[in-house]
Amino acid sequence: QVQLVESGGGLVQAGGSLRLSCAASGSTFSSVVFGWYRQAPGKQRDMVASLTRFGNTDYTDSAKGRFTISRDNAKNTVYLQMNDLTPEDTAVYYCHARITWGLQKGDYWGQGTQVTVSS
Repeated sequence: QVQLVESGGGLVQAGGSLRLSCAASGSTFSSVVFGWYRQAPGKQRDMVASLTRFGNTDYTDSAKGRFTISRDNAKNTVYLQMNDLTPEDTAVYYCHARITWGLQKGDYWGQGTQVTVSS
């Protein structure tokens, strides 16, 4: 079955950087949109960045210019490079895969990784 496993979260000071990784397995992921979402305490889960199989990216306004989503097809891993972090970036970050065609069509989530940015 499709599995997404995040890693790379942690505690960082404001202005620092983190790189999140999402190891994907259980599919060829040939027809997929990968995304990173985050959820802060008491708030809804929001999209941070997305990446289509064609390489098209999209970012929430607060992430533009600071975050970069990328994919290593050979490793079936999706990354979120986060620079110039602020306390407002503190949240649990979730990897998401939307498989758009085939028997595995559907939405899949990882378990989340905590990112805490101290001021």
